[in-house]
Amino acid sequence: MLAKQNVESILVYHLITWDNIYGFDSSDPAKSLDAAFAPAVAFDIHWVAVLGNHDQEGSLSREGVMKYIVGMKNTLSKVNPEEVDLIDGFGNYNLEVEGVEGTAFKNKSVLNLYFLDSGDYSKVPFIHGYGWIKSSQQLWFQRTSEKLQEEYKKESSPQKESAPGLAYFHIPLPEYNSFDKSNFRGVKQESIGSPSVNSGFFTTLVEAGDVKAVFTGHDHVNDFCGKLTDIHLCYGGGFGYHAYGKAGWSRRA
Repeated sequence: MLAKQNVESILVYHLITWDNIYGFDSSDPAKSLDAAFAPAVAFDIHWVAVLGNHDQEGSLSREGVMKYIVGMKNTLSKVNPEEVDLIDGFGNYNLEVEGVEGTAFKNKSVLNLYFLDSGDYSKVPFIHGYGWIKSSQQLWFQRTSEKLQEEYKKESSPQKESAPGLAYFHIPLPEYNSFDKSNFRGVKQESIGSPSVNSGFFTTLVEAGDVKAVFTGHDHVNDFCGKLTDIHLCYGGGFGYHAYGKAGWSRRA
């Protein structure tokens, strides 16, 4: 059974799409992770995270970092979906948000949250640059989205439409390059750090039909949203002080 949370609690989620720790500067990754998520733990709120491209650069592997995160207090993060034997990366999972108790939407997911590991760097010798969301991850997303949409439509619902979805991962899709000052809101202060290859995940999102917005990190001083084919492509802002920023431009989330 997939994890569900009441819609009244969604506003206290702490969603992190950034590099949680900067590996090269972290001699003790576990201690650094404790410090990074300390505010969420201290305020006793639920939180989730996905991996960035720097998390594994210390003494913990990518898998080790995600497993440590999953073992921390109040996290709803998962290493990978239990129903899938082979999937690329670590931190591919989804959460379902239930409707308010006492309404027809109780025990029904009214918002589907998808989290994916966009990788770190290309492992293909002749392809340089950052990683990308692989076919195994896209297949998992497609099957999960289809299942959730079918389950939602089986319930008594006047509109018979799918519950909306949101997707979270670290490295922006190549489609983030589609925007200029005329068609986005926010600020673009550096080039888009997307992979040098397009794995087609944006097309997969469009075909699935339920995801309304994507949120990424990676580019520390970009903070904008643009709409492409009815999907909002957004940055989540950068709030840590362990990596580069811009003088005079406030950290944000």
